[in-house]
Amino acid sequence: MSDLTHKLYYCFAAIFTLLIIASLIVFILKVLHPKRNWLELKQRITSWWIIIILFFLAMISPEWLALTFFGFMSFLALKEYLTLSPTRRSDGIPLLWMYAAIPLQYVWAGMAWYGMFIIFIPVYVFLFLPARMVIVGDTKGFLHSASVMHWGMMTTVFALSHIAFLLVMPHHLAGTGVLLVIFLVALTEMNDIAQYLWGKGLGKIKVTPKVSPNKTLAGLLGGVFTTTVLAALIGPLLTPMDSLHSLGAGALIGLSGFCGDVVMSAIKRDFGVKDSGKLIPGHGGILDRLDSLIYTAPLFFHFYYYFYA
Repeated sequence: MSDLTHKLYYCFAAIFTLLIIASLIVFILKVLHPKRNWLELKQRITSWWIIIILFFLAMISPEWLALTFFGFMSFLALKEYLTLSPTRRSDGIPLLWMYAAIPLQYVWAGMAWYGMFIIFIPVYVFLFLPARMVIVGDTKGFLHSASVMHWGMMTTVFALSHIAFLLVMPHHLAGTGVLLVIFLVALTEMNDIAQYLWGKGLGKIKVTPKVSPNKTLAGLLGGVFTTTVLAALIGPLLTPMDSLHSLGAGALIGLSGFCGDVVMSAIKRDFGVKDSGKLIPGHGGILDRLDSLIYTAPLFFHFYYYFYA
């Protein structure tokens, strides 16, 4: 078994250990305080088990299957987004073209064809969708509908597909892409948790009270600090990055993760919903789990691509 494979299994062993501890804590709380309602907390832990197991299976699967997994995540995210977004009846065919673009984007990622990957959605899909909409001849709400489609493609497909490209990016060490994906996803989720805990413990000053009232300055700064320190510690162990670049990557993930969270919160408020869906019990919809990654994935990808690819 190679050193990279050992690192992969050590990572997931640590994650599963934390999940076991969390499950035990929930069990003890239910025994000590049986009259209190622990359903939401139990649902969250159960959902994390499902999420981590699926992610683990994707990471140890053949490359094509892992790419299919991430492509399916983009499909679910886009479907959930379009369910919330107001679109016109005349937009049926352009919407089908949006779904058809998903496998193509992941094919470019699987081929590691950076040139096509980076321009397919921002250029070709961007220009094609309104041109296809014009054929129908419906001009009422045209700009709004085109904007909804473009934003959906950029966030749920283009941004998230950077995780897939990170997985297959050519490296001087085979298999490094898997560890980079784990580094990105783990730190993004830890940043969310750290911001929540710092905000609950010390948060008084609201950062975005009209968008996300629970976001505080203490949560933001504490989350970024925690994520940066963790990145500096585990970055050199998991990835080809040195301590300095790992530190920079951690700060980038911490700040961009916060931005992704509040931007998607603003979109949900515009839609008039608290959660984007009910796919994951205790967590809301798929977009509620991927909101931070929409920002962290492309920014971390290009940070790493610039310095190491």
